[in-house]
Order: sequence, then structure tokens, then C-alpha cells
Amino acid sequence: MAGKTYTNFAVTRPREWVAHVEINRPTKRNAFLEEMRFELRDIFDSLSVDPSVRAIVFSGAGDKAFSAGLDVVSANKEGTMFNPRPEDTIDAARHAVAVRRWAQDFQDCVTSIERCEKPVICVLHGYAFGIAVDLACCADIRIAAQDAVFSVKEVDLGIAADLSSLTRLPKIVRSYGWVKEVSLTARVFDAAEALEERFVNKVLPTKAKALEEGLNLASLISEKSPVAVQGTKNFLDFSRDHTVEDGLKYTAVWNSAALQTKDIPVSFQALLGKKRATYEKL
Repeated sequence: MAGKTYTNFAVTRPREWVAHVEINRPTKRNAFLEEMRFELRDIFDSLSVDPSVRAIVFSGAGDKAFSAGLDVVSANKEGTMFNPRPEDTIDAARHAVAVRRWAQDFQDCVTSIERCEKPVICVLHGYAFGIAVDLACCADIRIAAQDAVFSVKEVDLGIAADLSSLTRLPKIVRSYGWVKEVSLTARVFDAAEALEERFVNKVLPTKAKALEEGLNLASLISEKSPVAVQGTKNFLDFSRDHTVEDGLKYTAVWNSAALQTKDIPVSFQALLGKKRATYEKL
């Protein structure tokens, strides 16, 4: 994807091995247009297999928001899935098939963040409403600025969240009851509460500090063996949704190949020599 540009996202390489993906609609508080999902998937699917990238920072441009959620003005236009034309709904079964296919494709686009082989660090600031929470749930690490405010907003739009929040959020935070409360009420909660419930890993005073922390973490991860890092992310995501026994079997099969990497002797030599290891691209 070298040199490729996007309409609603900016992708840069601020440090060696690190990519920075920004939602880039700052004048609209980075509100999410329906068609942005295709760019999102293309970006993360491309970075997933880019050998020059080992870690990704994901943030929102501007000072006001990571993302204020779905762009309601755009979504409410006639002809969208949220406001279909009468002729589109004459046959309920056929309309239901179209909606299901659309929803599953939208889910897949959001899941591209989690599916990405490279660790994704989400830096949240300002408004993080609705789909912003869905996107953040797919990241591996979440860092918030002190001004970040969150809402599982979908019930206020007359829908049940179906992209990530209701499926992933309960597996991230410490209280299932808390997830039900914020999802059923759509109430706003701040960065301190997000930290208390362990939705975010840490809170920094400003967006700039949070972004710096995200980049530092990405750089630290990128110093490790890419074979080990990608395997670790894969194991953790697999084991989250399977039994301990299944997870152990899976990791054993995976490592039957991965343990043959040259990264292991390189790592040992670096540790013994107290030097920084240099790894080949993956």
C-alpha cells in the first residue's frame, strides 16, 4: 500500500516498523460514513501483510474526537439501509437478506482491525461514541487521553449495537453488569471510568501524550521478533474464545513450525550479549 492515499483516512509511517492510521474527518468530529468501512478494511488488511510494518497506532485526527460515531446525516438519507426506499422493502424476505449481507460485510470491515496480524494500539481522545467503541474493542491495546468520553450509543439511534460492542466489550472489561448498564442506557462515561472498568490500559493527560505513549509502545513491540509477536497476538485471540485445552493444542501445533525460526538464536545472542536484536522482515 506504499504511496496509496485514502479519502477518509491518513496512513503514515512516523517511526521504523510503525504505521499510524488516522480517521481523517476532523471537521466532522471524525463521524463515520458508511462507505468508510471499505477503506478501513483495505488499510488493515494491507498493513496485516506489509513486511515493513510490525505495529500499528490507530487514532482520530483533530482535537475534538476519535470519532463521534456514525454520521447520522449521511446514514439517514433515503436509500440507505437505515432509511430504505419503499420499493426496496416490498418483499420482506429479500430485504432481510440484503440487510443481513450488508451487516455481515460491515462487521467484517470492523473485524479487520482484530484480524490484522500486527498489534493495533488505539489512541482515544475527545468523543468516542457508537462505532468508535466498536473500533476500539477490536484493538489489542487502548490508551485514552484524559478528555476522552465514551458511549455505546446505538440504543439512542433505535438499534442494538451489532458491529462489536455487545460481543467484544464483555470480554474486555471486568463487569458484565456494567456493560449491560452502559449499553442499555447509552450513558456517557469518562476516561477514569473506562480505566476503572479496564476498557483502556492507561490514561494520559492530553491527546499528544496519549499518542506519544502509543507510538512508544508500538516502537517497543517492533523491536521484538515479528514471529513471536504475531504468534502471541494470534494465541491470545484464539484462546479468548476457546477452552484452555483447545488453546494449548492450537499453540503447540502453531509452534511446531514457529519454533524453527532463526529469531530464537538471534534473540538468545542479543540477550547474552546485552545488545539489541535485529530481525528479518516477515
